[in-house]
Amino acid sequence: MVRYFSAIALVLSLGASLIGHEAEKTRVTLKLSADGSFSLDVANDPMWLLLRLETFAGGSVPPNMTVAARDERLAQLTSVFADRIVLFVDEHEVRAASVDYLPPGQGRAAGSREPDGSLATFHLTGSMPRAATRLRWLYGLVGDRYPLEIIQPDGSSAIEWIEGTNWSDVIDLSRSFTRPTRWEIAQQYLSLGYTHILPKGLDHILFVLGIFLLSPRIKTMLLQVTAFTVAHSITLGLSMYGIVSLPPRIVEPLIALSIAYVAIENILTRELKPWRLALVFMFGLLHGLGFAGVLRDLGLPRDEFLTALLTFNLGVEGGQLTVIAAAIIVTAPFMKKGWYRQRVVIPASVLIATVGLYWTVARLIVGR
Repeated sequence: MVRYFSAIALVLSLGASLIGHEAEKTRVTLKLSADGSFSLDVANDPMWLLLRLETFAGGSVPPNMTVAARDERLAQLTSVFADRIVLFVDEHEVRAASVDYLPPGQGRAAGSREPDGSLATFHLTGSMPRAATRLRWLYGLVGDRYPLEIIQPDGSSAIEWIEGTNWSDVIDLSRSFTRPTRWEIAQQYLSLGYTHILPKGLDHILFVLGIFLLSPRIKTMLLQVTAFTVAHSITLGLSMYGIVSLPPRIVEPLIALSIAYVAIENILTRELKPWRLALVFMFGLLHGLGFAGVLRDLGLPRDEFLTALLTFNLGVEGGQLTVIAAAIIVTAPFMKKGWYRQRVVIPASVLIATVGLYWTVARLIVGR
């Protein structure tokens, strides 16, 4: 019994970071001018920014903080934020001359991507040598991979993918950026779709495992996975084309609730009912809206929109199939045992349902 509750506590602690799913949503755009001046826009979720910056400022975030108080405090932390940004140009550090905080809805990205109204922006300006040739970049707040878009004075641009708090590779500023090929874009977004599931998409992983646990029969799994795949592919495409949309404060709690539902039903029944397929399809529609939110945060290349959309979706499918394959490998020796349901399906489903209900409540609170 102690081990059982310890497992619940461990899963809840691992999942706590997903209360605000993909909360970092990092966007960075560096625009260079011919006279050597630059503008830098760094956008993140405002509450995530405040929590991170207060750890460096030695302060704390009071409970039930109002939006106005949050934005006022972030405006006071501009110098703390600036210290987390390093521009290393031709072996010399370049510091911003000014740093301004722009609340959600007021930020305007320096580049081509449309701003996300839910993100707060720190806008930095300064100057670097006109003949600058090499740039290295560091953003000391973000743990996940994020895009750094660099726009040259001639209007050409490129996106460098940065691994969290690691330094970027050396970026050549002495040339115009060439447009990536269709194959390069396909590779990039295939990888992004896959890594959104593995290792980052713990909520989507738990939903897929909930589908898997209902029955060890391959037909049962395939019917559910097919319904889920078709549904999330529909809303992912429709949402990215602007046909359907729901705000994250609605989508994210419902995704968490879908996780809890499939797990609870696993405890109550061992057969695939018609309503289960219908509900899995409906839940797939919700998860598709969640995937679309991630894609909007990343930004899609306008000239290869469909390529990026399709390959991202293929990457998501690859991640989900990997989860199912791993689950089959782990449980295959036990599936035909008489105790499989009692010792594997029910305890695992209880764990998943607990996490799903926890996320539902937590995301409702955070989204208010």
